Amino acid sequence: MTQRGVRRAVLIGGGIAGPVLGMFLRRIGVEATIFEAREAPAEHEGAFLGIAPNGMNVLADLGVAAAVEARGALCAGIQFENARGRRIGVIDQREAARRFGAGLVMIRRGALHAALAEAAVQRGVEIRYGMRLTDVDRSDPREVVARFGEGGEAGEARGDVLIGCDGFRSRTRASALPEAPAPGYTGLIDFGGFARCPGAPLPPGWNVMVFGRRAFFGAFAAPDGEVWWFHNSGEPDPGSAASPGPLRERILALHRDDPGWISDVVRATPEVLGPWLLHDILTMPRWHAGRVCLIGDAAHAATPHAGQGASLAMEDGMLLARCLRDAAEPEQAFAAFERLRRPRVEAIVRQARRHGSRKAVAGPVAEWLRDRALPLFLRLGAAAQARVHAYRIDWEARAA
Repeated sequence: MTQRGVRRAVLIGGGIAGPVLGMFLRRIGVEATIFEAREAPAEHEGAFLGIAPNGMNVLADLGVAAAVEARGALCAGIQFENARGRRIGVIDQREAARRFGAGLVMIRRGALHAALAEAAVQRGVEIRYGMRLTDVDRSDPREVVARFGEGGEAGEARGDVLIGCDGFRSRTRASALPEAPAPGYTGLIDFGGFARCPGAPLPPGWNVMVFGRRAFFGAFAAPDGEVWWFHNSGEPDPGSAASPGPLRERILALHRDDPGWISDVVRATPEVLGPWLLHDILTMPRWHAGRVCLIGDAAHAATPHAGQGASLAMEDGMLLARCLRDAAEPEQAFAAFERLRRPRVEAIVRQARRHGSRKAVAGPVAEWLRDRALPLFLRLGAAAQARVHAYRIDWEARAA
């Protein structure tokens, strides 16, 4: 049972962290309302992602893991190839469920958002769409006020706490913690898409990652035969990265000397998605101010290279609810949450930055060295990855 001072929570953002936090808040008796800027659920929006075992275990605690897995697919592992198509490393995930209690699940982002939103509503969380945050008012020490407008539905919402679950471009962060540093551009851009390409030599259920001559390409063969893919390439100037132009031809040119199936997949894609400029937040001085707290990418955005962004947001939601349950006052809960979370999440953000830097192409000598060193890096990284995947939050423990 939550302490009496927190009865109403205003959650900004209905992607991943918001619904997960909302469900845990309902468990401790807090009324939770999510305010989402989108006008309606966007089940077909965005590309895809992986939910690591640590994230799936959070969903299992909520009783929604099976519903999420049903909309995605278990991943057997990751194969790494060089520009000539030669396999240079493997990460096998087939024993993940036995080792960590859950496997790695690949899922379309929109499908995950929809599954979490449906589960949250079933558990009593209200979701209001078309609510674009414009300002957070912390002037009253007894409550916090969120104001909305700018093209969406106008109005305001009052709560005992307000949690920013609104991603790396967080409007909550900009309003409540204006001194916070802006997310940093990493120099990489991302494209993606979904294609039917029966001739692509992709083993079903495996992620195949290719270190190309000029860019990095990843593809997942879904159980229904569809290929889910992404592309990363370096772009020092973020202004030119999003410049208009034929996206498909741009990607094909970067992979012209790589395995031919990559070009086949890109050509077979009805719509190329992106580009997305990859940003991260290595650290911030603080994640909370008064009755306002940030979680997920709003506090510690990570690039996709470590495969942990969604899972960390899920962990955040569970642990913050536990802290609010156990602390006497919201600010004590937020301080405990930040103290417990910061070492883990910032280490993973740094790890993701390092992984991304290895995707950059530096010439034939660097390629030769990478191909020979990658198996060693994978073995050395296996223990670190196991620690990340094995992490579990004990809901019954007190967050003292």
